Amino acid sequence: MDYQYELKMKVRDYECDLQGIVNNANYQHYTEHARHEFLLANGVSFSELHDKGIDAVVARITIDFKSPLRSRDEFVCRLRLERQGIKYVFFQDIYRLPDEKLAIKARVDTVCVQDGQLVRGCDELNRVFFPDEVCE
Repeated sequence: MDYQYELKMKVRDYECDLQGIVNNANYQHYTEHARHEFLLANGVSFSELHDKGIDAVVARITIDFKSPLRSRDEFVCRLRLERQGIKYVFFQDIYRLPDEKLAIKARVDTVCVQDGQLVRGCDELNRVFFPDEVCE
């Protein structure tokens, strides 16, 4: 997969459950943090969008758990963004470092709500990520 962004992180002790592995809910935190950092790295502020009345919200998340992460494991979250109709779809994979063992494969479907209305897309996001696409 051709990734557009990657973010390295490290598992913290409190993110693990009794089995000594990362609790499944924390993988959503990791992927969300990577999406926000991806936006910032491309000059898009999630909070500034909100202040303009634009909210990119998660419509659906699917995660395939492949191999668990453990306390103090270093890992990288890689992502690729696609446009599918009204959705922005993030394909995100997390790999343990340094061996690059796949921990999860995730798909995160997001949509934009502007001033309380579902919209086809956000001009700010389209300008940065899909400049050749014509919006209606």
